[in-house]
Amino acid sequence: MQIGKHKVPFPLIQGGMGVRISGASLAGHVAKCGGVGLLATAGIALNSPRYDGSNYFATEPQALKDELTKAYQIAPDGVIGTNCMVAVTDYADLVKASCEGGAKLIVSGAGLPLNLPELTADWPDVALVPIVSSVKAAQIICRKWTKGYHRLPDAIIVEDPETAGGHLGEKLENIGSGAYDQYATIRGVKALVQQEWQADIPIIAAGGIWDRADLEHALAEGADGVQMASRFVCTEECDADIAFKQAYLDCRQEDIGLIMSPAGLPGRALKANLEAIRNRDLEMTPCCPTGCLKKCSYKADQERFCIVHALDRAQRGDTETGLIFCGTNAWKAERIETVQDIFNELFDTIQGGAISA
Repeated sequence: MQIGKHKVPFPLIQGGMGVRISGASLAGHVAKCGGVGLLATAGIALNSPRYDGSNYFATEPQALKDELTKAYQIAPDGVIGTNCMVAVTDYADLVKASCEGGAKLIVSGAGLPLNLPELTADWPDVALVPIVSSVKAAQIICRKWTKGYHRLPDAIIVEDPETAGGHLGEKLENIGSGAYDQYATIRGVKALVQQEWQADIPIIAAGGIWDRADLEHALAEGADGVQMASRFVCTEECDADIAFKQAYLDCRQEDIGLIMSPAGLPGRALKANLEAIRNRDLEMTPCCPTGCLKKCSYKADQERFCIVHALDRAQRGDTETGLIFCGTNAWKAERIETVQDIFNELFDTIQGGAISA
């Protein structure tokens, strides 16, 4: 799969999972195995040794560059990028730090990344990949980018709000209605780009991709590749604490559900401990500690909880008051495996090369 100037042996992007669920170790090993590894940038300062509790925004860009350096130590020739959320306060700083740190692509969602080409203008080799859930969103981005910056995305990820984990690009009331058709959306986005701009770029399916059957189905339905996130959590290389991984191994299908994030977006997570998350933040963090989001109901009115610290606690192993994002298939995790094991299953690979793809 080729995205802009960057080519990988296998049509797979490892999804960005914050806070530091997909850090240097996971992203580096996915890239080493022949996929695209992504670092999640949101909240990346929080468990950096540079962070002293009061220098969050000053630390974020350098913490990201540190993590990129560590990822490239694992996969010096790999394709490693970042996932940058439009909704975060320091979005522009994290995009620029990604480029300065050597990211080969930037995946951007949780809002429409309408000015992403402007932010990356000094780094033309960095591939730009927006996340959408509708043909309309893809059209808005493509028209803005072609009119304002004379370029199209290098790929587009179409995320299925019915199955994906983390923040979702759809209204809460529309999720679960049965009306959404991910692969019709993928074909629609592909047709839009081909017909309106006579371009052929990878359109990538995200959400609900767990095993080889899911991969083959996505490709058969018109996707050029897949993005997988939840499957990589229960790997030796994932940057999360073992308790976080154990929560996946222990969860049942009915434990996974929708929440409303203080960012104003629905999300999918393990939902049983939401009250504990809320109570912990009201008791210990009665006001916004970092201002990480542009718009946040906790920052404004102490509604819900502080999402970046809830995610950070979970990553460190606090599964009682930490928020654990996951996709609908997280309950399928049965064991701790390696990243290479997953590539072996998906692509019939062997260490050092591919038998078939």
